Amino acid sequence: MRLVVAEDSVLLREGLVRLFAELGHEVVAAVGDAPQLVAAVAEFLPDVAVTDVRMPPTHTDDGLRAALAIRASHPQVALLVLSQWVEAQAARDLLRDGRGGIGYLLKDRVQDLAAVGAALDTIALGGTVVDPDVIAQLAVGRADLERLTAREREVLALMAQGRSNAAIAAHLVVTLGAVEKHIASIFTKLDLPNSADDHRRVLAVLKYLGD
Repeated sequence: MRLVVAEDSVLLREGLVRLFAELGHEVVAAVGDAPQLVAAVAEFLPDVAVTDVRMPPTHTDDGLRAALAIRASHPQVALLVLSQWVEAQAARDLLRDGRGGIGYLLKDRVQDLAAVGAALDTIALGGTVVDPDVIAQLAVGRADLERLTAREREVLALMAQGRSNAAIAAHLVVTLGAVEKHIASIFTKLDLPNSADDHRRVLAVLKYLGD
């Protein structure tokens, strides 16, 4: 797939370009700030835009705001956001429209080639991927998740990581049918009726993240 990469650290940016090439993807542009990211996406219309949350020019949430602008103007472009820290609100903002095609990973995860490759494949197909460490921190002490059984919470956490039903079944060593029943129960308990307009897996993950 074709990627645009935005990262203000030259060394990390070059590392990401090499990593994505190793995964078999083409980086059509690699830039160092948020305005250049928005311009590069408009010019090249990549399959995925990859950005940090904190980017120049202000080094606050410029990368996040650029990602949201890209989502508004080019909704067909998937977004992979990398962050040095767990920034819960950034993850919620990205997922809020319920359309999928979003990944949120901590930069430490970039060292895991298989995880990054799987994340790209998932979001390119319209799925969502949230870093396991982000999920773990956001789920602690959440009273609204008490309606779910322990197994359902486990299934939902794996859904948030971008796992397919088959991958969840393999991870938990249960049948695919059992996973499907758990997911149906999760949708019911989280008040997510079937809808042609909303991606229920994304909305379930968003509720799991506390939005």
